[in-house]
Amino acid sequence: MLAKSIVLLSAFAGLIAAMPTPTEHTGPSGTVPLTGVTHTVVAGRGGLRFDPDNVVAEVGDVVEWHFLPRNHAVAQSSFANPCTPLANSTGFYSGFNFAVQEGQAENVFQVVVEDGRPTWYYCPQLNGAHCQNGMVGVINQNFDSPDFDLRAHRRLAALTGVSVIPAIQQGGEVVENPNPLSGF
Repeated sequence: MLAKSIVLLSAFAGLIAAMPTPTEHTGPSGTVPLTGVTHTVVAGRGGLRFDPDNVVAEVGDVVEWHFLPRNHAVAQSSFANPCTPLANSTGFYSGFNFAVQEGQAENVFQVVVEDGRPTWYYCPQLNGAHCQNGMVGVINQNFDSPDFDLRAHRRLAALTGVSVIPAIQQGGEVVENPNPLSGF
């Protein structure tokens, strides 16, 4: 009976960690009313991946990346060019500000969801070819278009030569980790 209770409690705790959490955010967007909901994405949990790698968010929600060991970053791309930042210095890029040996970085990167269109992103770390090895993700994937889903995007990333590191950090906000003891 005790073992069953522990398993149920562990499963319940896992659900709580995956659920969106409220946030206070003065944010980079003055044009989108904030909802007060933050979606947490963990970079590096389970290897070269984002967890979750597919976020469904409302306009005004915040997506917040937490970074585990290795030196990860997050950069916005397009579906067709999964390991290349958006052209003309648009989109977001966190910079490599999150290298840690153990635990999680003391800072996180936050982006406000400003529309409902799919937002593709990748880790531009060259050492280990993170993007080419599947470290890509999406916010608001179009589930009605199976030819343009995360699985197809990941296949395109695997065929890409070398990731491109964006020239400048932009499009989001690096803030102190609001939940450093979350147990990622």
